[in-house]
Amino acid sequence: MHLKDYLATRSAEVDAAIDAFLPKAKDRPATIHTAMRYAVFAGGKRLRPVLCLAAAEACGGERANALAPACALELMHTYSLVHDDLPAMDDDDLRRGRPTCHKVFGEGMAVLCGDALLTEAFIVLAQTPATKRYVTREYITELATAGGSKHLIGGQVMDLEAEGEKLTHRQLVRIHEAKTAALLTTALRLGAMTANATPAKLDALTTFGRALGLAFQVIDDILDVTQTTEVLGKTAGKDQAVEKSTYPSVIGLAASRKESARLTRAAMAALKPLGKKSARLAEIAGYLLQREY
Repeated sequence: MHLKDYLATRSAEVDAAIDAFLPKAKDRPATIHTAMRYAVFAGGKRLRPVLCLAAAEACGGERANALAPACALELMHTYSLVHDDLPAMDDDDLRRGRPTCHKVFGEGMAVLCGDALLTEAFIVLAQTPATKRYVTREYITELATAGGSKHLIGGQVMDLEAEGEKLTHRQLVRIHEAKTAALLTTALRLGAMTANATPAKLDALTTFGRALGLAFQVIDDILDVTQTTEVLGKTAGKDQAVEKSTYPSVIGLAASRKESARLTRAAMAALKPLGKKSARLAEIAGYLLQREY
């Protein structure tokens, strides 16, 4: 299957599954369920769930067994975006080309929407079939750790505290290892775990995920200063406006492009232990990491 068809098909599978997992918009109280669905179905590449499904396939597993964690990942990711956009955080009016959740439903409801999506993620994740090596507890621990105070939330804390400060390259990497790379890596690990992957395969995917996540973030930072709001679907130049440290501001635009290329090579090299079955993961990575061109 051609990559574009693969991405479209897998995204549609994830959307259908999320639609079945989430409460219906009319379920009481309707406002929160409408807000949850507004946030989740606002578009987006479904990057994390697609990588989760592809990792399961790369490790010889059944895609259907990875569908629950794939959906849980998207719910957690969406909650983080809803909260990131709040006035107390990044204060953004646009997300994926349309008004952010708090602009439509109000700040209080947006906070509750994010809380509900995060909670729902674990309800969904708990439905993942166990394997010989991995039980439900390990799936839950994997996602909770990625979303906790040492990773996703911790990265946001470091990001907030760094506004207006001049960071070193290493400090910037530490933020994005937590904010971006951790959840992306967990997507790969959860997919592999549903396929009963060996520790060696998990290690390879962890290395791949870290490099891919960091490269993805470098390119996001590049696009923020080189593309328009219309192209990005979110407010361009926002990081620069709030004096947030980014790869271009810390190491320069040219060096940022070199860094994204280096991380891309590292990601591809990490897949070698998985052999030919990793071809689709490599293809997805290549597609994601060409966005600045």
